[in-house]
Amino acid sequence: MGSQGARLNVAQKLIESHLVAGDMTPGEEVGLRIDQTLTQDATGTLVMLELEAMALDRVRTELSAQYVDHNLLQADERNADDHLFLYSACQRFGLWYSKPGNGVSHPLHMQRFGIPGKTMAGSDSHTPAAGSLGMLAIGVGGLEVAMAMAGEPLFVTMPEIWGIELHGRLPDWVSAKDVILEMLRRHGVKGGRGRIVEYHGGGLEHLSAMDRHVIANMGAELGATTTVFPSDEEVRRFLASECRVDDWIELVADEGCSYDVEESIDLSKLEPLIATPSSPGNVVSVTEVAGREISQVVVGSSANPGLRDFAVVAQIVAGKQTHPRVSLDVNPTSRQTLEVLIREGLLAPLVHAGARLHQSGCMGCIGMGQAPASNQISLRTMPRNFPGRSGTRDDLVYLCSPETAAASALTGEITDPRSLDMSYPRYETPKDQAINTEMLVPPPRESQKVELVKGPNISSLPDFEPLPDELRLEVLLKVADDVSTDEIMPAGQRVLPFRSNIEKISEFVYWQVDDTYHRRALEAKEGDGHAIVAGHNYGQGSSREHAAIAPRYLGLRVVVAKSFARIHWQNLPNFGILPLEFEQESDFDAVEQGDVLFLAALGEALKGPKRRVTAANETKDAEVTLSHRLSERQVSMVLKGGLIPMFKDRLTEEAGHTR
Repeated sequence: MGSQGARLNVAQKLIESHLVAGDMTPGEEVGLRIDQTLTQDATGTLVMLELEAMALDRVRTELSAQYVDHNLLQADERNADDHLFLYSACQRFGLWYSKPGNGVSHPLHMQRFGIPGKTMAGSDSHTPAAGSLGMLAIGVGGLEVAMAMAGEPLFVTMPEIWGIELHGRLPDWVSAKDVILEMLRRHGVKGGRGRIVEYHGGGLEHLSAMDRHVIANMGAELGATTTVFPSDEEVRRFLASECRVDDWIELVADEGCSYDVEESIDLSKLEPLIATPSSPGNVVSVTEVAGREISQVVVGSSANPGLRDFAVVAQIVAGKQTHPRVSLDVNPTSRQTLEVLIREGLLAPLVHAGARLHQSGCMGCIGMGQAPASNQISLRTMPRNFPGRSGTRDDLVYLCSPETAAASALTGEITDPRSLDMSYPRYETPKDQAINTEMLVPPPRESQKVELVKGPNISSLPDFEPLPDELRLEVLLKVADDVSTDEIMPAGQRVLPFRSNIEKISEFVYWQVDDTYHRRALEAKEGDGHAIVAGHNYGQGSSREHAAIAPRYLGLRVVVAKSFARIHWQNLPNFGILPLEFEQESDFDAVEQGDVLFLAALGEALKGPKRRVTAANETKDAEVTLSHRLSERQVSMVLKGGLIPMFKDRLTEEAGHTR
C-alpha cells in the first residue's frame, strides 16, 4: 500500500487502496470500494427491504454479516417475526446470520470476521470499533450499506486525519474507557467532525486489541468519521487467539508521515473519568461527583465488550455483596465471552455478589430492558447517555469504566475505584478462547430464490416523490444544539419493534421533545409538507435512518440547521430531505416555530456554483440566506426524491442501453 515515495499514515493507506472516485483532499467527496458490511436487527430490517426494493440478486461484497443483538426482548411476536425475516433475507441475499443471543455485532465481528487492511460500511454508528484491527470501518445509514452490498462505492466527504500520539502507560484503576473519556473531556461531541482519528505512538504497546476497541467504538461520540489503529503485533496476537492468524497483515504508518491535526496523550497522567447526564461530552473526574447516591450499575455493551472488562468487575466484587439499594446488571457481550467467564470461574463471583445476568446483546444500551428508576442515577459502561435513551424519560445516566462501575456497585454511590481497600486486579486474557461458530449461519454458496418471511408487522418501503421546484413550508419544530437521533426517533422496547413498519414507527417521531409533532405533521402533509429548524450538530448519535425516513413519511422536506452531524446529514438526502445551513448563524434567531418559509427555483439554486438557497419568511416578511454542502451526486439524489429512485432510474437507463 502507499503512493510511490509518499509517506502515508494508516488512514491514508486504507483510503488510497480503496479509492474509486475523487481525490484525497479534505472536504472533497470520495468514493470508496467496500469489502465488508455489518447490519444489526434495529437497522437491518430496513436494509433488507431496501435490497428487495432494488431487486438485488445477491450481495457483491467479500463478506456481509447480519447480527441480531438489539431487539432481543420477545414480549410479543413482532421481534421474533423480524428475526425470521432477517434469517430468510440472509439466505436470499447471501449474508452471514448471527442468531439471537450470540452477542453484540461489533465485538463479534472483530472476533470472527474483521481483517486488517479491509474496509467496512455498517448501519450502526459504532461500526468504527473495527478500526481496532487496522480496518477502515465507517458507520452510515442503512440505505448506503444496501448500496455497498450492491457493489456500489461508499461516498463520504474526505476527512482530515487527526493523529493522537499515545505515550506512557495507564496507571492502576484507569483503563481504556478513561482514554476516550479524556478525548471527550477535551473536545466534546463535536470535536471529531470531519476527521478520522488515528492513534499511534509508544503507548499502544500497553493497549490490547480489545482496549483499542473501546476507544475506537466511542470515537463515534466525538462525531468522527471513524477511528483507526495500526495492525501491529498486538493485533496479530489477538487474531492468533481467535485461530485467525492467517488473516493478519502488518499495516502501520510510514516513518516520518504527517497528520492534518496532531495531539498527544500521556496515559500515565490519566485518572478515572465519568460522563455526567445527559451527553457523552459532559466529562469530569470521578472525584468531582463522588458520593452521589446511585440505584443501578450496568456492565456490558459494545463500548466495553472485552473479557477483561467483565473479569475486572468479577474480581472487584468477589466475596462481597453489592449495596442493597443497587441493581448490578451484567450483559455479556458475546456467547464466547460468557463461555470463557464460566470456564475461568469468573461468573460465580458476579452472581454471588448479586449481579443480575442478562443475555448476550445490547439490551439496556438501546433501552431494551434495564430501564432505571425515575430520577435515580444509573452508572453504565455504555457509549451513550442521551436523554431518555435508557427507556426512562427523566433518566440520570452516567458513563464510566468497569472499574468505577464495580466500585460504585459495592458502595451505593459514585466511587473513585482508587479509594477501594484492595490491590488493583490485573487480568491476563487467556491465549485460548472458547471459540464457537455454530451460532453463525453461513450464507448459501449460490444465490437462491428464497421467499422472504414477512410477519404482519413488516411493510414495504413507502415511495417518495421528487423534490418540487417550489415549496411553502411551515416550521413545525425548532430545536437547540446537539439534538440526537434518539430524540428524533426514540429506540427502546416500546418503539423498536415497529422498525419494519414506517407508518407505525412514525407515530413516535419527536415524542420525547413534542408529542404533538406527529399530529401536526400529518396535517401539514396535506400541503407541501413542513420544515424543521435546528442548532448545531443536528442528528448526532445513532446511525438509524428511521430518524430520516419516518419524518420524511410525515412530510418533512427541509431541515435548516446551524450544522449537522455527519451520518444524519448523509441520511437526509438519501430519502429526499434537503439539509440546509444558515449562512449567518444569527439568522437562527430570526426564524421561529410556526413561521412559513417559501423556497423557489430550488433546482437552479441547488445546482448553482454558489450553493445558496434564499428562503422568504412569509410570516415575518423577511429573507434568510441558506447554503448547502451537497455534492453534485447528492443534489441529483434529492431532486429525484432519494437514493432508491435515483438507483432505479440508473438501472432502467442501463437496461435500455443493453437492448
